[in-house]
Amino acid sequence: MATPKCHLLCPFFLCCISLSLFHCTLSLLDPEDEVGMLVQADDVSMAQSNTDSRKRCDFSVGKWVYDDSYPLYDSNCPYLSTAVTCQKNGRPDSDYEKWKWKPNGCSIPRFDALRFLGRMRGKRIMLVGDSIMRNQWESLVCLVQGVIPTGRKRVTYNGPAMAFHAMDYETSIEFFWAPLLVELKKGPENKRILHLDLIEENARYWRGVDILVFDSAHWWTHSDKTSSWDYYMEGNNLIRNMNPMVAYQKGLSTWARWMDLNLDPRQTQVIFRSMSPRHNRENGWKCYNQKQPLPSFSHQHVYEPLVVLQGVLKRMRFPVYLQDITTMTALRRDGHPSVYRKVVSQDERQKQGKGLSSDCSHWCLPGVPDIWNEMLSALV
Repeated sequence: MATPKCHLLCPFFLCCISLSLFHCTLSLLDPEDEVGMLVQADDVSMAQSNTDSRKRCDFSVGKWVYDDSYPLYDSNCPYLSTAVTCQKNGRPDSDYEKWKWKPNGCSIPRFDALRFLGRMRGKRIMLVGDSIMRNQWESLVCLVQGVIPTGRKRVTYNGPAMAFHAMDYETSIEFFWAPLLVELKKGPENKRILHLDLIEENARYWRGVDILVFDSAHWWTHSDKTSSWDYYMEGNNLIRNMNPMVAYQKGLSTWARWMDLNLDPRQTQVIFRSMSPRHNRENGWKCYNQKQPLPSFSHQHVYEPLVVLQGVLKRMRFPVYLQDITTMTALRRDGHPSVYRKVVSQDERQKQGKGLSSDCSHWCLPGVPDIWNEMLSALV
């Protein structure tokens, strides 16, 4: 699949909490708690609007269980980027494809492509964010494309957006590149300026979409050396340094204000997926040669972006569904491409050893993002 031309500075590929009307499935817990009754999709919808705690299904707390009936598609899916087709790139093991997330006290319904497309008939669903969201978009497209006849599906590109069209369903599954949500622009002397209070340049693409799914965290936490901007700007104030979590809170608040002022919850459903943890310690080699999920964590850990996100969502009038995948994903250091980002011969791997670049941020497909999409299917 051709790589789309992205936005400015786009490096390709590189709950139970009540929020307004939402009494639902996804709770903000300390992301390194270890934490699986069957709930069908209709029951999940009921749980979202029912205040009886016995009816609530918290998808965010549970454990990974091995399920030999997975994956739901294979790496020959034509919509996958080379960087995530780990089997094609020589990864020798495949068990990472076969783990299913089992929440405590309920289950996530298995993804049913025909049922999902039936619910999406005549609708647009757009995934907005960074390359991890692109990862999830490719997963979702591969989950549905197998039931659509050849010639009745296509991908189109429009600036920072790309869309998979299921023509018989008049449905589009779209990806929009906006890793920071707010606007990143070139300023005087070619300086990169992150405007913490400007968003319309991106947000105009979100109007008229039936289901919006957002993520934004990774770019905000880059170190000074890998930061994508030189200055922050707020109003007329140019700011050289700012605590990254303060900046993140300001950027998310701009996004939240736009949602509150511009969208109607009777017409648009909004979901915000929490951050997907990296496993990048030891220069990216912490995920290398990992063969199975971690069963638990030895200590609790709070991810600051998750706390900031929770605070912003709580203050919104518009009902945003928080899809908390942070804890479950933190356990999956086995699911990253690591050195299998591209095809390299075994001899070359042995010669280069740890000199090879190791990706411990994105996810092999099939793999972990498929479970996020099973959760998403239950929510929509």
